[in-house]
Amino acid sequence: MTLSQLDITVLIFYAVLLLTVALYISKSDKSAASNTEDYFLASKALPWWAIGASLIASNISAEQIIGMSGSGYAMGLAIASYEWMAAITLILVGKYLLPIFLKQQIYTMPQYLEQRYNKPVKVTLALFWLVVYIFVNLTAVLWLAGMAIESISGLDAMIGMLLLCLFSVAYSTYGGLKAVAYTDIIQVVLLVLGGLLLSYLALNQVSAGKGIIVGFTKLSEQLPSHFDMILSPENSHYASLPGVSVLVGGLWIMNISYWGFNQYIIQRALAAKDLNEAQKGIAFAAYLKLLMPFIVVLPGITAVILYPKLPSPDLAYPAMMGLMPSGIKGLIFAALVAAIVSSLASMTNSISTIFTMDLYKEIKPHKSQHHYVVIGRVAAVFSLTIALVVAKPLLGQFEQAFQYVQEFTGIFTPGIVVIFLLGMFWPRANSQGALAAAIGSALYSIALAYYFPNFPFMDRIGLVFLMCLLTAIITSNTTTGHRTANRSCHLPTSASVSTGVTSELFNTSQAFNIAGLGCVIILAALYVTWW
Repeated sequence: MTLSQLDITVLIFYAVLLLTVALYISKSDKSAASNTEDYFLASKALPWWAIGASLIASNISAEQIIGMSGSGYAMGLAIASYEWMAAITLILVGKYLLPIFLKQQIYTMPQYLEQRYNKPVKVTLALFWLVVYIFVNLTAVLWLAGMAIESISGLDAMIGMLLLCLFSVAYSTYGGLKAVAYTDIIQVVLLVLGGLLLSYLALNQVSAGKGIIVGFTKLSEQLPSHFDMILSPENSHYASLPGVSVLVGGLWIMNISYWGFNQYIIQRALAAKDLNEAQKGIAFAAYLKLLMPFIVVLPGITAVILYPKLPSPDLAYPAMMGLMPSGIKGLIFAALVAAIVSSLASMTNSISTIFTMDLYKEIKPHKSQHHYVVIGRVAAVFSLTIALVVAKPLLGQFEQAFQYVQEFTGIFTPGIVVIFLLGMFWPRANSQGALAAAIGSALYSIALAYYFPNFPFMDRIGLVFLMCLLTAIITSNTTTGHRTANRSCHLPTSASVSTGVTSELFNTSQAFNIAGLGCVIILAALYVTWW
């Protein structure tokens, strides 16, 4: 498949538009070049619509579009649980976690851990996140992007990855988070419209031009097993999505970790001008998540009928683009590129924030604000360079990259969730308990994977979470490790110290409560329809 001249023109127009907007934002906000709050947290002035759009643009990347379409091709609509359960998770994060983080006025997740526990806990988790962001998240986005570009345009995958890195650096490195967040609005509009258009054209193709309703009906009749949300134990993909456990088990742990404690996601909400604005942005993102399966999973399912003999499930989305007419193909390709570069920019911005504020500033504590901004830019470029070099060796051997990312991060996710939740809601949690949970998460996960290889990884995450929780509670109760109260509450540090969390902190507006209830109702209707 090749891109026509019109497709290339559309793509170039998008790239020029994005760069122009980013440079305009960067030049109009000159303080970002010399102030860490402006550069890393967009001056703490993001409105709700920019927060919501940026959350989704950061989340939906090649890893999501290509990977989830591939999983849709292989296992069907069940993979949409990652998206639909995330909508409810976002509401919970907005109500119960975000108020605590904003009260603490933090830049990064490791910074909160230092405030609550101590510096070794912060440094340990900061190093962990840097490794995961560079060697798992960035590499997954780049590798899948390179595959897609090569399949769609014929351009060599490595050259495609290099161009994406240069494009990401060009529009995001100078302006920081503000440039990323505001250009994400363009990205999300293009992503949603392009994705819906692809789904529409794909269903119309399935129906032989008789419309999307006929196409969807034909799809569900010919592939009934691909529309089972809850997989039975007999299903060959049960190990990846183990039935009802998806609703009550490990997926909650993964979602809370990703949406609540993941720096490159939560950093958008930390940059809000106030809590109410942040919560409105969270609710906006939750409704966009409900829409995502119809953009990223449905094309993969239609590819089963239109391209039944693909050598790899991850080629489903690129193959579907081959059906698109000239010009439309360029638009949808631009939407894919939009998702990729947005995620690259978001990840590298968060990598630079953690490296600069949590590690480098500890070593060089008395440098100027401008110096830290420069270091952040260097860290962003360096992280992209590493990911570019290791992407193919790490990911070239995996059939479904999305599942690779989930399973690798799942080794450490249970411990991270325990550390944060106990730190936020249990006063007796201490630094030794936190480190025990972090170490235990890796040891328990590896041991279970080795001795029980057929145990579904999502169930393993739930079990490891309970083991880490027990380990942290026992360790905290039997040691005198360091405890620190939330600084903003000015509370004493003792064994009975309060976390500073009160019920008043979780009071939310009526509009937010209605939005949350709406998400629950919609989600219930979706599962009842395709149980």
